[in-house]
Amino acid sequence: MTAFPDIDKIVFEGPDSTNPLAFRHYDATETVEGRSMRDHLRFGVAYWHTMRGTGADPFGAATMIRPWEGPADTVENACNRVRVFFEFCEKLTVPFYCFHDRDVAPEGTTLAETNRNLDAVVRVLADEQRRTGVALLWGTANLFSNPRYVHGAATSPNADAFAHAAAQVKKALEVTKELGGLGYTFWGGREGYQCLWNTDMKRELDHLAAFMHMAVDYAKTIGFTGQFYFEPKPKEPTKHQYDFDAAACINFLRAYDLADHVKLNIETNHATLAGHTVEHELDYAGSQGFLGSVDANAGDLLLGWDTDQFPTDVYLTTKIMLVLLKYGGFTTGGLNFDAKVRRESFEPIDLFHAHIGGMDAFAKGLKVAAAIRADGLMDQMVEERYASWNSGIGAEIEAGRHGFASLEQYMLEKGDVAPNTSGRQELFENIVNRHIF
Repeated sequence: MTAFPDIDKIVFEGPDSTNPLAFRHYDATETVEGRSMRDHLRFGVAYWHTMRGTGADPFGAATMIRPWEGPADTVENACNRVRVFFEFCEKLTVPFYCFHDRDVAPEGTTLAETNRNLDAVVRVLADEQRRTGVALLWGTANLFSNPRYVHGAATSPNADAFAHAAAQVKKALEVTKELGGLGYTFWGGREGYQCLWNTDMKRELDHLAAFMHMAVDYAKTIGFTGQFYFEPKPKEPTKHQYDFDAAACINFLRAYDLADHVKLNIETNHATLAGHTVEHELDYAGSQGFLGSVDANAGDLLLGWDTDQFPTDVYLTTKIMLVLLKYGGFTTGGLNFDAKVRRESFEPIDLFHAHIGGMDAFAKGLKVAAAIRADGLMDQMVEERYASWNSGIGAEIEAGRHGFASLEQYMLEKGDVAPNTSGRQELFENIVNRHIF
């Protein structure tokens, strides 16, 4: 029984193809900078948007047509949904997927029942992974939807909520290991606050750090060697979230002795909400040694919230791939499509159109980024801009041979600062355009 009877496996047909169910740029076997596109991009499908997105919004009910969905959220329906999902991944030819525990299995009336439900679905996930070869990029726990987490999970003022979240992450780590997951992601969700007057920020941050240390310790206990990720997001659903941006997350990890255990999972739309570009967040994380994985999506600059759109802008994907190539590419992470089709795109085939578009955009961005790097002109121009640091006083400062007093004496003798070279931003932009077009 197939959920997508009219759709064959998506194949590469080349730039001249007009087939909407074919790749124009993503050729998994094509070699770029010594690695295949498949290895460079490491695409993953997000279970929550792809299989659990309904199209509902604050102003209207669900719109999605999903013939495989039963009338109730039972374990039987959840298991059938897994089979549909892997048929989708198999036909899309993606190597990875990601999930929250509550995406794949319904919550029961007790923690014990919930765990049994999850175990039943995990058995089907394992079977489908063996059948298709699609692997788990990372798992995570939903610590934000249930009303018990109204004030947060690890940062809740309710110790019982903290305890329940710990039990939930314990189970999520166990099933992630059982499924061979390459990583595990902490997403803050409601780990933040709305009003500082009723919040003990220091205590909440201490609790969050303790919670993450418990996860690291338990991972060692069960032999889970996957990479931990911390995902920055500045707001939504809380007004002030503790994982505001890459800099805030890295500061937290260093302050609480977690830097050796956790890297970052950077999302485009979250960077936008923080007032940054995604390339800024990626480059900052990479420069500090914390670049781990990417939630690949896009936001709408006209809308001030997390719209989770599919990334189809080649400028965006080129910028992302330039940074990823700069830092050597992925090791355990990948490009997880944390994106959803629009509410108006309600037919199952739209799921294919959306992912194909995103995969092609990243494939094109990878090729453009590699061409820019091979050309070398932009790197040369950056090097020239910082040439004053390569010799003389600049080299001496970088070598630690000066302080304020000696630099004052240097400038008293020199007199003034000679004009530097132009930033040439417009030329940089033109070079990128030349490679894209």
